[in-house]
Amino acid sequence: MKTKILLLLALTSTLFLSSTFGQEDLLTMIEKNEKPMVDYTTATFKTTRIVVGQSIELPPQGNLLFLISHHFGAINSGYENLYGLKQANIRLGLEYGLTKWLGFGAGLNTDKNTWDGFIKAKVLRQSTGAKKMPLTVDIFANTAVYTTKWAEPERTNYFSSRVSYAVQLMIARKFSNSVSLQITPSYVHKNMVPTSEDHNDIFTLGAGGRVKLSQRVAINAEYHYLFKGQVVSTKAYNSLSIGVDIETGGHVFQIFLTNSYGEYEETMLTDTRGKWSNGDIFLGFNISRMFTIVEPRQPKD
Repeated sequence: MKTKILLLLALTSTLFLSSTFGQEDLLTMIEKNEKPMVDYTTATFKTTRIVVGQSIELPPQGNLLFLISHHFGAINSGYENLYGLKQANIRLGLEYGLTKWLGFGAGLNTDKNTWDGFIKAKVLRQSTGAKKMPLTVDIFANTAVYTTKWAEPERTNYFSSRVSYAVQLMIARKFSNSVSLQITPSYVHKNMVPTSEDHNDIFTLGAGGRVKLSQRVAINAEYHYLFKGQVVSTKAYNSLSIGVDIETGGHVFQIFLTNSYGEYEETMLTDTRGKWSNGDIFLGFNISRMFTIVEPRQPKD
Protein backbone atom coordinates (compact mmCIF):
# COMPACT_ATOMS: atom_id res chain seq x y z
CA MET A 1 0.00 0.00 0.00
CA LYS A 2 2.84 2.35 0.94
CA THR A 3 4.50 1.56 -2.37
CA LYS A 4 1.34 2.53 -4.29
CA ILE A 5 1.05 5.77 -2.34
CA LEU A 6 4.71 6.65 -3.03
CA LEU A 7 4.26 5.83 -6.73
CA LEU A 8 1.13 8.02 -6.85
CA LEU A 9 2.96 10.93 -5.16
CA ALA A 10 5.89 10.53 -7.50
CA LEU A 11 3.60 10.50 -10.53
CA THR A 12 1.70 13.57 -9.29
CA SER A 13 4.95 15.45 -8.64
CA THR A 14 6.26 14.53 -12.08
CA LEU A 15 3.06 15.73 -13.77
CA PHE A 16 3.15 18.98 -11.74
CA LEU A 17 6.78 19.66 -12.57
CA SER A 18 6.23 18.78 -16.22
CA SER A 19 3.25 21.11 -16.37
CA THR A 20 5.24 23.92 -14.73
CA PHE A 21 8.26 23.56 -16.96
CA GLY A 22 5.96 23.13 -19.95
CA GLN A 23 4.31 26.47 -19.21
CA GLU A 24 7.70 28.11 -18.84
CA ASP A 25 8.85 26.62 -22.15
CA LEU A 26 5.65 27.83 -23.80
CA LEU A 27 6.18 31.34 -22.46
CA THR A 28 9.77 31.25 -23.69
CA MET A 29 8.60 30.15 -27.13
CA ILE A 30 6.00 32.91 -27.22
CA GLU A 31 8.62 35.44 -26.23
CA LYS A 32 10.98 34.16 -28.91
CA ASN A 33 8.22 34.29 -31.53
CA GLU A 34 7.22 37.85 -30.66
CA LYS A 35 7.79 40.33 -33.45
CA PRO A 36 10.61 42.79 -32.65
CA MET A 37 9.46 46.31 -31.81
CA VAL A 38 10.01 49.35 -34.01
CA ASP A 39 12.29 51.84 -32.25
CA TYR A 40 11.61 55.31 -33.67
CA THR A 41 14.22 58.04 -33.35
CA THR A 42 13.20 61.01 -31.22
CA ALA A 43 14.52 64.55 -30.67
CA THR A 44 16.44 64.87 -33.92
CA PHE A 45 16.00 68.57 -33.19
CA LYS A 46 14.70 70.04 -29.95
CA THR A 47 11.89 72.10 -31.44
CA THR A 48 10.09 72.75 -34.72
CA ARG A 49 12.74 75.26 -35.88
CA ILE A 50 16.42 74.60 -36.52
CA VAL A 51 17.08 78.33 -36.15
CA VAL A 52 14.77 80.43 -38.34
CA GLY A 53 13.81 77.67 -40.78
CA GLN A 54 11.64 74.62 -40.19
CA SER A 55 12.93 71.35 -38.75
CA ILE A 56 11.42 67.90 -39.22
CA GLU A 57 9.96 68.00 -35.69
CA LEU A 58 6.22 68.17 -34.97
CA PRO A 59 4.47 68.98 -31.71
CA PRO A 60 3.52 65.70 -29.95
CA GLN A 61 0.04 64.44 -30.74
CA GLY A 62 -2.58 66.43 -28.86
CA ASN A 63 -0.12 69.18 -27.91
CA LEU A 64 -0.26 72.87 -28.77
CA LEU A 65 2.99 74.78 -29.27
CA PHE A 66 3.05 78.54 -28.70
CA LEU A 67 6.03 80.10 -30.48
CA ILE A 68 7.29 83.67 -30.13
CA SER A 69 9.89 84.68 -32.73
CA HIS A 70 11.65 88.03 -32.35
CA HIS A 71 14.25 89.71 -34.56
CA PHE A 72 15.91 92.96 -33.56
CA GLY A 73 17.29 95.41 -36.13
CA ALA A 74 20.71 95.18 -37.75
CA ILE A 75 23.69 95.39 -35.42
CA ASN A 76 25.46 97.81 -37.81
CA SER A 77 22.63 100.36 -37.50
CA GLY A 78 24.71 102.18 -34.89
CA TYR A 79 24.33 103.65 -31.43
CA GLU A 80 21.40 105.91 -32.38
CA ASN A 81 19.40 102.75 -33.01
CA LEU A 82 21.04 101.01 -30.02
CA TYR A 83 22.62 98.60 -32.50
CA GLY A 84 19.23 97.30 -33.58
CA LEU A 85 17.57 97.00 -30.17
CA LYS A 86 15.10 99.81 -31.01
CA GLN A 87 13.66 97.80 -33.90
CA ALA A 88 11.64 94.63 -33.74
CA ASN A 89 10.09 92.14 -36.13
CA ILE A 90 7.84 89.68 -34.30
CA ARG A 91 5.91 86.57 -35.21
CA LEU A 92 3.39 84.94 -32.87
CA GLY A 93 2.55 81.38 -33.87
CA LEU A 94 0.53 78.36 -32.80
CA GLU A 95 1.29 74.80 -33.91
CA TYR A 96 -0.71 71.67 -33.13
CA GLY A 97 0.14 67.98 -33.39
CA LEU A 98 -2.96 66.40 -34.89
CA THR A 99 -1.41 62.92 -35.08
CA LYS A 100 2.09 61.50 -34.72
CA TRP A 101 2.54 62.10 -38.43
CA LEU A 102 0.64 65.31 -39.09
CA GLY A 103 0.71 68.84 -37.70
CA PHE A 104 -0.50 72.29 -38.70
CA GLY A 105 -0.06 75.86 -37.57
CA ALA A 106 -0.62 79.54 -38.16
CA GLY A 107 1.10 82.79 -37.32
CA LEU A 108 0.92 86.57 -37.46
CA ASN A 109 4.00 88.56 -38.51
CA THR A 110 4.52 92.29 -37.91
CA ASP A 111 6.32 92.40 -41.29
CA LYS A 112 3.57 93.78 -43.56
CA ASN A 113 1.00 92.41 -41.07
CA THR A 114 1.41 89.02 -42.71
CA TRP A 115 -0.68 85.98 -41.78
CA ASP A 116 0.69 82.56 -42.58
CA GLY A 117 -0.69 79.06 -42.24
CA PHE A 118 0.96 75.73 -42.86
CA ILE A 119 0.70 71.97 -42.74
CA LYS A 120 3.58 69.57 -42.07
CA ALA A 121 3.43 65.82 -42.68
CA LYS A 122 5.95 63.15 -41.74
CA VAL A 123 6.32 60.76 -44.68
CA LEU A 124 9.16 58.62 -43.28
CA ARG A 125 10.60 58.36 -39.78
CA GLN A 126 14.07 57.21 -38.83
CA SER A 127 13.87 53.90 -36.96
CA THR A 128 15.63 50.68 -36.02
CA GLY A 129 14.40 47.26 -34.91
CA ALA A 130 11.60 45.62 -36.89
CA LYS A 131 11.56 48.51 -39.34
CA LYS A 132 14.88 50.02 -40.37
CA MET A 133 14.72 53.50 -41.86
CA PRO A 134 17.89 55.64 -42.02
CA LEU A 135 16.14 59.00 -42.55
CA THR A 136 13.21 61.11 -41.47
CA VAL A 137 11.38 62.87 -44.32
CA ASP A 138 8.76 65.62 -43.92
CA ILE A 139 6.74 67.62 -46.42
CA PHE A 140 5.90 71.19 -45.47
CA ALA A 141 3.53 73.56 -47.29
CA ASN A 142 2.39 77.04 -46.32
CA THR A 143 0.51 80.07 -47.57
CA ALA A 144 1.26 83.67 -46.57
CA VAL A 145 -0.93 86.75 -47.07
CA TYR A 146 0.19 90.29 -46.27
CA THR A 147 -2.54 92.73 -45.23
CA THR A 148 -0.97 96.21 -45.22
CA LYS A 149 -2.39 98.93 -47.44
CA TRP A 150 -1.60 98.83 -51.14
CA ALA A 151 1.49 100.78 -52.15
CA GLU A 152 -0.44 102.16 -55.15
CA PRO A 153 -4.13 102.23 -54.14
CA GLU A 154 -5.15 104.26 -57.21
CA ARG A 155 -4.57 101.34 -59.56
CA THR A 156 -6.57 98.09 -59.78
CA ASN A 157 -5.26 95.72 -57.12
CA TYR A 158 -6.18 92.08 -56.64
CA PHE A 159 -6.22 90.07 -53.43
CA SER A 160 -4.29 87.27 -55.14
CA SER A 161 -1.33 89.65 -55.49
CA ARG A 162 -0.93 89.54 -51.70
CA VAL A 163 -0.50 85.77 -51.62
CA SER A 164 2.64 83.62 -51.76
CA TYR A 165 3.30 79.92 -51.20
CA ALA A 166 6.18 77.73 -50.08
CA VAL A 167 6.78 73.99 -50.25
CA GLN A 168 9.71 72.24 -48.59
CA LEU A 169 11.03 68.69 -48.54
CA MET A 170 12.94 68.09 -45.29
CA ILE A 171 15.35 65.15 -45.11
CA ALA A 172 17.07 64.59 -41.77
CA ARG A 173 19.15 62.04 -39.90
CA LYS A 174 20.15 61.81 -36.27
CA PHE A 175 23.65 60.33 -36.41
CA SER A 176 24.09 60.12 -32.63
CA ASN A 177 22.71 61.61 -29.44
CA SER A 178 24.84 64.68 -30.19
CA VAL A 179 24.73 65.24 -33.96
CA SER A 180 21.78 65.75 -36.33
CA LEU A 181 21.72 67.04 -39.92
CA GLN A 182 18.95 68.14 -42.29
CA ILE A 183 18.79 68.98 -46.00
CA THR A 184 15.91 71.18 -47.18
CA PRO A 185 15.17 71.84 -50.86
CA SER A 186 12.50 74.56 -51.09
CA TYR A 187 10.14 76.01 -53.69
CA VAL A 188 8.50 79.42 -53.32
CA HIS A 189 5.82 80.87 -55.57
CA LYS A 190 4.89 84.57 -55.48
CA ASN A 191 1.76 85.64 -57.30
CA MET A 192 3.18 89.13 -57.80
CA VAL A 193 6.84 90.13 -58.17
CA PRO A 194 8.34 93.64 -58.53
CA THR A 195 9.38 93.37 -62.21
CA SER A 196 8.95 91.06 -65.17
CA GLU A 197 12.58 90.01 -64.80
CA ASP A 198 11.96 88.57 -61.31
CA HIS A 199 10.84 84.97 -61.19
CA ASN A 200 7.49 84.00 -59.73
CA ASP A 201 8.87 80.52 -59.02
CA ILE A 202 12.00 80.47 -56.87
CA PHE A 203 14.11 77.52 -55.76
CA THR A 204 16.56 77.26 -52.86
CA LEU A 205 18.60 74.49 -51.25
CA GLY A 206 19.17 74.52 -47.52
CA ALA A 207 21.16 72.56 -44.96
CA GLY A 208 21.11 72.69 -41.18
CA GLY A 209 22.52 70.87 -38.21
CA ARG A 210 22.54 70.49 -34.46
CA VAL A 211 25.40 69.63 -32.12
CA LYS A 212 24.39 68.85 -28.56
CA LEU A 213 26.81 70.19 -25.94
CA SER A 214 25.01 69.04 -22.79
CA GLN A 215 21.66 67.69 -21.63
CA ARG A 216 20.03 71.10 -22.11
CA VAL A 217 22.29 73.08 -24.47
CA ALA A 218 22.95 72.68 -28.21
CA ILE A 219 24.42 74.72 -31.06
CA ASN A 220 22.38 74.96 -34.26
CA ALA A 221 23.16 76.41 -37.69
CA GLU A 222 21.43 76.59 -41.07
CA TYR A 223 22.20 77.91 -44.54
CA HIS A 224 19.86 78.37 -47.53
CA TYR A 225 21.34 78.87 -50.97
CA LEU A 226 19.27 81.02 -53.33
CA PHE A 227 19.95 79.98 -56.91
CA LYS A 228 21.18 82.93 -58.97
CA GLY A 229 19.13 84.82 -61.55
CA GLN A 230 15.76 84.35 -59.84
CA VAL A 231 15.54 87.58 -57.81
CA VAL A 232 16.78 90.45 -59.97
CA SER A 233 15.28 93.80 -58.93
CA THR A 234 16.34 93.57 -55.27
CA LYS A 235 19.62 92.45 -53.75
CA ALA A 236 18.89 89.15 -52.01
CA TYR A 237 21.53 87.07 -50.24
CA ASN A 238 21.75 83.52 -49.00
CA SER A 239 20.32 83.08 -45.51
CA LEU A 240 22.80 82.08 -42.78
CA SER A 241 21.79 81.67 -39.14
CA ILE A 242 23.71 80.42 -36.08
CA GLY A 243 22.16 79.93 -32.67
CA VAL A 244 22.08 78.24 -29.29
CA ASP A 245 19.23 76.11 -27.91
CA ILE A 246 18.62 76.19 -24.17
CA GLU A 247 15.99 73.84 -22.76
CA THR A 248 14.38 74.99 -19.51
CA GLY A 249 11.74 72.45 -18.57
CA GLY A 250 8.60 73.16 -20.61
CA HIS A 251 10.31 75.96 -22.57
CA VAL A 252 12.93 75.88 -25.30
CA PHE A 253 14.79 79.17 -25.65
CA GLN A 254 16.74 79.78 -28.86
CA ILE A 255 19.00 82.81 -29.25
CA PHE A 256 20.71 83.40 -32.59
CA LEU A 257 22.39 85.68 -35.10
CA THR A 258 21.10 85.81 -38.67
CA ASN A 259 21.21 87.94 -41.80
CA SER A 260 17.48 87.25 -42.40
CA TYR A 261 15.07 89.82 -41.02
CA GLY A 262 12.01 87.84 -42.17
CA GLU A 263 10.51 85.12 -39.98
CA TYR A 264 8.42 83.12 -42.42
CA GLU A 265 9.59 81.05 -45.37
CA GLU A 266 8.81 83.35 -48.29
CA THR A 267 10.86 86.24 -46.92
CA MET A 268 13.60 84.23 -45.23
CA LEU A 269 14.35 82.18 -48.35
CA THR A 270 13.91 84.77 -51.10
CA ASP A 271 14.22 88.23 -49.54
CA THR A 272 17.23 88.14 -47.20
CA ARG A 273 18.67 91.65 -47.60
CA GLY A 274 21.40 91.40 -44.97
CA LYS A 275 25.01 90.48 -45.67
CA TRP A 276 27.20 89.10 -42.90
CA SER A 277 30.39 90.75 -44.18
CA ASN A 278 28.67 94.17 -44.10
CA GLY A 279 27.53 93.73 -40.52
CA ASP A 280 23.89 93.29 -41.55
CA ILE A 281 23.36 90.85 -38.69
CA PHE A 282 20.17 90.59 -36.67
CA LEU A 283 20.04 89.36 -33.10
CA GLY A 284 16.98 87.22 -32.52
CA PHE A 285 15.35 84.66 -30.29
CA ASN A 286 12.59 82.05 -30.29
CA ILE A 287 10.64 81.04 -27.20
CA SER A 288 8.46 77.93 -27.48
CA ARG A 289 6.06 76.60 -24.85
CA MET A 290 4.14 73.33 -25.09
CA PHE A 291 0.60 72.84 -23.77
CA THR A 292 -1.19 69.49 -23.57
CA ILE A 293 -4.68 69.81 -25.06
CA VAL A 294 -5.65 66.15 -25.45
CA GLU A 295 -4.23 63.58 -23.06
CA PRO A 296 -2.85 60.47 -24.81
CA ARG A 297 -4.96 57.36 -24.38
CA GLN A 298 -3.56 54.89 -21.89
CA PRO A 299 -3.49 51.23 -23.04
CA LYS A 300 -6.01 49.02 -21.24
CA ASP A 301 -4.67 46.30 -18.94
